[in-house]
Amino acid sequence: MTAFFLAVHVLAAILAIGPVAVAASMFPAAARRLSHPGAPVRGVMAADQAALRVLHRVCRVYALVGLAVPVFGFATASGLGVLRDAWVVASVLLTAAAAAILALAVLPRQDAVLARLTAGDPPPAGTGRDVARLAMLTGVFNLLWAAVTVLMIVRPGSTTGV
Repeated sequence: MTAFFLAVHVLAAILAIGPVAVAASMFPAAARRLSHPGAPVRGVMAADQAALRVLHRVCRVYALVGLAVPVFGFATASGLGVLRDAWVVASVLLTAAAAAILALAVLPRQDAVLARLTAGDPPPAGTGRDVARLAMLTGVFNLLWAAVTVLMIVRPGSTTGV
């Protein structure tokens, strides 16, 4: 059963966290195009607004699907008897930090930027700063997941020799 939990854990990480990381990273660039003072023509603007909506929706939906990652991670760690290993505890803490940044900072800021940029012409003052902060938070989210991935592969203190 542990092999099944591990397979679902890894698949969920790839298929849920990967899209969130990519869509969240693409969102600030798309928002910058809309918030630029020389805003594009109407047709392009509508397409960029639609792209922002899709990227935000991907982030929200796949964040919920991503809840399977820690659920099956705990099941796997329990089955392997490594729940108290330092690399697992560190991974849990980093995952919690990444989830908090996504839920409490990235998604709400995406909501706010999307609302401002789709409300009307011209883009409100300060939107560029908001987009820059969003890009920074998204980068931190992605770095945390990269650290978790490295910990899952290297497993410091593991006796497997990997």
